[in-house]
Amino acid sequence: MLFLWYIKMFCAHLLTDFVLQPNSWVKGRMERHWQSWHLYLHSALTAFVAWLFTGFEHWQVLVFILVSHCLIDLWKSYRPAKLVYFFADQFLHTAVILLLGLMIFPEQMPEPAFVISLLNNKNAWVCAIAIIFLSYPSGIIIGMLTTRWREQIQPQENSLANAGKWIGILERLIIFVLVVFDQYAAIGLLTAAKSILRFSDTKDAPQRTEYVLIGTLISISTAIVTGLLVKTALN
Repeated sequence: MLFLWYIKMFCAHLLTDFVLQPNSWVKGRMERHWQSWHLYLHSALTAFVAWLFTGFEHWQVLVFILVSHCLIDLWKSYRPAKLVYFFADQFLHTAVILLLGLMIFPEQMPEPAFVISLLNNKNAWVCAIAIIFLSYPSGIIIGMLTTRWREQIQPQENSLANAGKWIGILERLIIFVLVVFDQYAAIGLLTAAKSILRFSDTKDAPQRTEYVLIGTLISISTAIVTGLLVKTALN
C-alpha cells in the first residue's frame, strides 16, 4: 500500500514540477519571488494533483504538499540557477513525500531490524565501495599513471572544464554495471563509440591520440577488473 502510494505521489510530483510547469512560471517566480502568483498557482496545482492521484483520501496530502512546496520553491527562487540548488530542491521535495507517507501509514514504517539488516548487507557494501573507488580514487590513480605522457603534449584549447574527468567516471561506472550483469558485448560497443568520437578530435595530433588511448585502456581495464572482483565477492 505504501509503495503504491509513493509511486502515485512521485508521479504527481514529476508531472507537475516538470511537465505542467511552463518556463514562464519559473521565470516569474525567480524574478518576483513571494510576490509572484506563479509560485502559488504551481504549489496549488502540485498539491491538488497529488491529492487527486491518491484518491482524495488524506487531507494531509493537500495541506502538507501545498505548504512545503510553496516554501521550498520560494527558497529556491532566491538562489542562482545552479545544479546544486536544483538537486537540493528535489531532495527537499522527495524528503517531504517520504516523511508524509510514513506519517499517513505509520504501521508500514520499516522495522529497526530491517534497517539494521540493510546496513549489515555485505553485497550492498561491496557495491558501494566499488562505485566510490571507480569515481574519484581511480581517476586520481589513472591521472598519476599517465602524468609522464600528459607532460609531453600541448594543452588542448577550447576544451570543456573537467569534461574529461566526468567522461572517465561515467565510462567506468557504466562498464562496471555491464560487467556485473555479464553484458560484455555492450562494453565493446561503448568503447568503439568513445574511440571514434575521441580520436576524431585528435587525428591531427598523434601524441594526443596515443595519450587518449593509454588513458582509455587503463580506465576500461580498471572498471572491468573491479567488476570481476565484485562479481566474485557477490557469489
